[in-house]
Amino acid sequence: MNIHEYQAKAVLDEYGVSVLNGHVAYTPEEAESAARELGGPIWVVKAQIHAGGRGKGGGVKLAKSLEEVRQLANDMLGMTLVTHQTGPEGRVVKRIYIEDGCDIERELYLSVLLDRTTSMLTFVASSEGGVEIEEVAAKHPEKIIKVAIDPVTGFQPFHGRKLAFGLGLRGQVLKKAVQFMQALYTCCVERDASQVEINPLVVTKPGELIALDAKMNFDSNALYRQPKIVELRDLDEEDPAEVEASRHELNYIKLDGSIGCMVNGAGLAMATMDIIKLYGAEPANFLDVGGGASKEKVTAAFKLLLSDPHVEGVLVNIFGGIMRCDIIAEGVVAAARETNLAVPLVVRLEGTNVELGKQILAESGLTIIPADDLADAAQKIVDAVRKAA
Repeated sequence: MNIHEYQAKAVLDEYGVSVLNGHVAYTPEEAESAARELGGPIWVVKAQIHAGGRGKGGGVKLAKSLEEVRQLANDMLGMTLVTHQTGPEGRVVKRIYIEDGCDIERELYLSVLLDRTTSMLTFVASSEGGVEIEEVAAKHPEKIIKVAIDPVTGFQPFHGRKLAFGLGLRGQVLKKAVQFMQALYTCCVERDASQVEINPLVVTKPGELIALDAKMNFDSNALYRQPKIVELRDLDEEDPAEVEASRHELNYIKLDGSIGCMVNGAGLAMATMDIIKLYGAEPANFLDVGGGASKEKVTAAFKLLLSDPHVEGVLVNIFGGIMRCDIIAEGVVAAARETNLAVPLVVRLEGTNVELGKQILAESGLTIIPADDLADAAQKIVDAVRKAA
């Protein structure tokens, strides 16, 4: 789960991470009022979307008067902001952030992320702030510093000093950097953040260290213990199909292919997607209904698949352990009838109550293509879609 920049800064501020003063605004009038409250004389107007590269797309502007703040707010709100992370369709800006300006001396890069190779939170830092870290890694890998934090010991001052020295910080700024990084690590651990990126982290001319930008995302599996973070969720920034899936506790990710997949179990779902590609087609989604889905949940999952206009065929692949094949069959039949299914459907069932499940499908009166195994199912759905094209 991602949150907006202004929300991330509010979370970081709770832990003592230095950020500038700012206010969110939803109208030009609110933007002008926020700027007046901040005092100026310089303000930064920032579009709030869940994507990086906003500055290059025209989503970050400097204002030197209240009138300019209002005009920039009027221009940004409602605009479709296109960046390298949004794709060509872009994102509609529905809120902006009005923030104090600051006197920047240096721009740095700092992030904390969960390294799944080492199972440790790892700091990544670079003296090349304000630039995408992928670009730095490609052109100047020697300028990237990594420090993994053992969860047994947690963050220690020597970790911060190593990072600060690598960034060329000295004196009082170095001391502030160690405190800054300690606060950042504590925030990540206590809030179940999987990544916090500050780009740029700036050193001001008075010698302060400030998070000029902030991006945070969180481990979705830990949100049950982070109710305050869940309140920050902006559904407008998420794929509508994925939002609908979350309401039914379905694990769904939209992809670019034409074969809709409904599977129980993440491993089996990955294998199903792979074999669809092996037989020459592309999966339209990852969809895991879980091990104990009800008829209603299966029906919702099936409708979700068919809501994607790019789906030209559906493959249902179920291995019934905890999940019963007759429940899957009932859900598929109910959903197919409700949606007036108009694309090929292949169903492969194995496991608990498999014969009953096959009987339900056969007696449904619907055009459902049965499959004996996974390879057979993939071959049949790919062939059926090609014939229907």
